[in-house]
Amino acid sequence: MTYNSDIHHRQSIRLKGYYYSQTGAYFVTICARNKECLFGQIKDTEMLFNEYGESVMKCWDATPSHFPHVETDEFIVMPNHVHGIVFINNCRGEVSSPFSEVVAPDSKIRTTPIQGGETPPLRKTTLGQIVAYFKYQSAKHINDIRNTPGVPVWQRNYHEHIIRNEKELQSIREYIVNNPMQWELDTENPKNRKGSKSKNA
Repeated sequence: MTYNSDIHHRQSIRLKGYYYSQTGAYFVTICARNKECLFGQIKDTEMLFNEYGESVMKCWDATPSHFPHVETDEFIVMPNHVHGIVFINNCRGEVSSPFSEVVAPDSKIRTTPIQGGETPPLRKTTLGQIVAYFKYQSAKHINDIRNTPGVPVWQRNYHEHIIRNEKELQSIREYIVNNPMQWELDTENPKNRKGSKSKNA
């Protein structure tokens, strides 16, 4: 299966004192355990998923169904990592980020009013909980396929970047979509790691 941006919707340090359940947009990178190329391969600048990569994609797409006030945006599975954008919405099911006029019209998140016309509050969720749920579900699916229950699939941590405005959002979307074309230069590419050897060496 080839990645298609029409179908499928860096490294940073946590900001000290930033509350990660507040509304906003986040760019997330999650790496495979030991950065193993587990999810497929890049061929002619296109990402070709194997069955593990397909499972990862499906788990990402299903994440908002577990968190009603969370919306996923652009996403890519690379051979040994993933990039994605996550929106955490407010308790009315709307996006009120620093650039809400950009995101809100596209938001598909809605809540059902309770009797009396009020909207029930939604339990806040942190970005860490969202990532942990995605990692757990995708690892379980992969281990079911390869019959290796409990074997780690992902590195323990993840990288995130707070998206602050529309310009940055569009830039990151383009970066995600174009990531397979940059694989030869990607620092996550095993060939580019310090001390790595060429296959022909």
